[in-house]
Amino acid sequence: MSLMRPMDPAFPIERQIGLDASSIVLINLFTLDNADEQTFLDAWQADAGFMKRQPGFISTQLHRAIGESPAYLNYAVWESTADFRAAFTHPEFRAKLSAYPSSAVASPHLFQKVAVPGICVA
Repeated sequence: MSLMRPMDPAFPIERQIGLDASSIVLINLFTLDNADEQTFLDAWQADAGFMKRQPGFISTQLHRAIGESPAYLNYAVWESTADFRAAFTHPEFRAKLSAYPSSAVASPHLFQKVAVPGICVA
């Protein structure tokens, strides 16, 4: 992958994975060139397959922007940052990043659910 651009430059994914939290959600926005969509999808499928086999992985869903924009959003649920950290820093996963097209830019960030009375639960 040519570039990881943090959603919050003051607190990039490398700092987030150092925290201990449970029940986390990874949001990862990808942008890329139109011509690279199939290469991107093949690479994402391979690394998602790896992640799916890791301890603490719960689920993932890839979304494509509507229209002509080749932007993708990945939503992945993990039991903890420790589980995600182990998978994200695993040498096999890191090696898979080179399969992404050079135009791909990833913006990963970790989140936790928030309870809002009368609307949603944490």
